[in-house]
This record gives sequence, C-alpha cells and structure tokens, in this order.
Amino acid sequence: MNERQFFTNAARVALISSFSVLLAACGGGGSTSSDSSQLPVTSGSSSTGSETGTGTDTTTGSGTTTGSGTTTGSGTTTGSGTTTGSGTTTGSGTTTGSGTTTGSGTTTGSGTTTGSGTTTGSGTTTGSGTTTGSGTTTGSGTTTGSGTTTGSGTSTTVAGPAGQDASLYTLTFSDDFNSFNSSAWNDHIWYETSNATKNYTVENGVLKIWPQRDATGNFFNRAIDTDGKFYQTYGYFEMEAQLPIGKGTWPAFWLYNHDQADHPEIDIMEAYAGGTSPWGDNNDHPTAYGTTAWPTGGNGSSYFKQNMTPDLSAGFHKYGLKWEPSKLTFYFDGSAVYTVNVTMSSRMYILLDLWYGSASGTPDSTTPTGKTNSYQINYVRAWQFK
Repeated sequence: MNERQFFTNAARVALISSFSVLLAACGGGGSTSSDSSQLPVTSGSSSTGSETGTGTDTTTGSGTTTGSGTTTGSGTTTGSGTTTGSGTTTGSGTTTGSGTTTGSGTTTGSGTTTGSGTTTGSGTTTGSGTTTGSGTTTGSGTTTGSGTTTGSGTSTTVAGPAGQDASLYTLTFSDDFNSFNSSAWNDHIWYETSNATKNYTVENGVLKIWPQRDATGNFFNRAIDTDGKFYQTYGYFEMEAQLPIGKGTWPAFWLYNHDQADHPEIDIMEAYAGGTSPWGDNNDHPTAYGTTAWPTGGNGSSYFKQNMTPDLSAGFHKYGLKWEPSKLTFYFDGSAVYTVNVTMSSRMYILLDLWYGSASGTPDSTTPTGKTNSYQINYVRAWQFK
C-alpha cells in the first residue's frame, strides 16, 4: 500500500505478478472512598442479608443491596440502583447516580465513578482513577492502577491476540467502533485531503467503508488512520473484518511511517477482488490476500506472500501481525501464515483503507457501490510485549 508518489501501481502489479510466478514455481467502580467513623444517615434504603458495614458515611435513596459481602470505610452513595451479590468494597470514595452492579468481585481504593451505566460480573479493580459517563462494562477481568476513562460507550472484555498467550501482552490500542473516534482516527492519508463525499460510517459496532463515486463521477480513495495520534514499535496488531467485492476494490490493513526517510511499511492484509485467480473468483469476490514487508518502502527489497482463503466477503476474519525486533509473523484467524526474518525498528501508525486499482484492476459500472458493499471492520487492536 505504498504511497503512490513513492511506488506506482504499475510497479506494485509487476511485483505481485513476479511473486505469484515464483510462488507457483516453488509450490508455494466502582466506588471510591472517604473513611468516616460514623453512620449518621440512612434514608429510604432496603438491605437484605448483608454482612458487615463499617464506617460508612451516607447512603441516600438507594435501591436494594442483597447478599453483599463487606463494605469498609466507603464514602457516599447517592441514588444508586441495585447492588446484588457483590464481594468486598474497601476504602472507596463516591458513587453517584450509578445503575446496577451485579456479581462484582472486589474494588479497592478506586477513584470516583459518576453516572455510570451497568457493571456485570466484573473481576477486580485496584487503584483506578476516574470513570465519567461510561456506558456498560461486561465481564471484565482485572484493572490495576488505571487512569481516567471519559465518555466511553460499551467496554467488553478484550482477550489477547487470536492464537496467542494473552499473559504475554499488554493492550495499548483498542477500538470496537461504537462511534467514530476522531481523537484516534483521521479520515484521509497525510498527502491527500478528505473527500467531501461521505463513504464511511460507524454502524452497529462496525466501521464501514464502501465504494462510491464523488461529485466528479470518479471513485475515490478513503483512508482511516492513526497518523499523529497513535504509533507503536513492535508488538501485535489485529483487525477483524469482512471485505467488499467488485472490480477495482483494494481494501487494506497496514502499518506505515512517513516521517522516516526510508518510509517503512508492513501490509498485514491487501485484497484484490477484481484480480485474476486466485485473487478473485469469476464474480469478483476476494479469495486471497497478500502480506508484504517493505523495510525501506518502495525504494528497496520487499517480502511478499499470497495467502489463499475462502471468500473473504462472506464473513469476518482476523488478520494479525506479530512484530518482533528481528522477525515478522503474519496470522490469519489465529494461525501463522508467513514469517519473515527481517529487522524493522521504526515506529509506525495504523491504516485502514479502501483504494482502487493495482492487481484488482480499474473499478467500473459493475463495481457495486454503497453501504451494502462495505469493507466492514469489527475492531482494531494493538498490544505491546510485556
């Protein structure tokens, strides 16, 4: 997916063709705290079967607390809903206007939670900062020493990378696309301006980018990237996506850096539905994708592999990269498909884009346009090695 001023589509097609020939030849929360020594006021509450409450301050207008464990030195709970079967809350501060907490584990020394929705089956939160206006957290594990989360939507337990030992990684970037987060993403690549014709949206927890003609009647590129907002060197990068069909379509998931002289690039997934077999079938559905490493961009050697797959427009699949100091390993649905022994040490940012051309050909009147033929991204995540 080299920027076009550095590497032309014609050169890319020639490279892909040469590699294809070579491969054929080779077989190839929470609450927070204020420790009060009295229990001055309890109004309108209902408590059943609770064990011990020590040194709490004031509880006003709360709903029902059932079968809870021990609350020690908590601050003020105001207008909360229902807490059921919770474990132990110690030294917590203030919970205001919260919804329902069900079956939670232990919250210790947390900051302040204001206006939160529902927390269900969470594990342990220790020493966290402040969560404001959050939506729903479901089945989370352990959060330790976290800072501040503001205005988030819904948080769901994030496992480790597909096929990897989660204990070896720390999550550094995650977007489940409950909304379009402009503080994390740009909607154009650095050397282009954003096309005024809108051909992307977030809908039902999915980022969608679709083929579209603009006011000039031409198909146009759309890139969604973290340039200037998130960079990382090494670690694991993963996307779950369903690809579009049609002649000319060229969806991609890649890493890049244009502020380095050598313009390093790692293409985790590039598909060419309109290409000749095995890139696409007779109906221009994608049936393969490419992975490429460009240590010095389009100005030097590259490492490429074509990966044959089922129809990638028929469902969601996970595309991953494990980037180590002297090795790259590419993954499809958690299984390794290609390993390259190469050193790439420059930081890079994440790109998701729908472009046209290269091995997919030129889009035309047969290329389906509109949201129903979208490049659909369910999530994008990055982890760092511990």
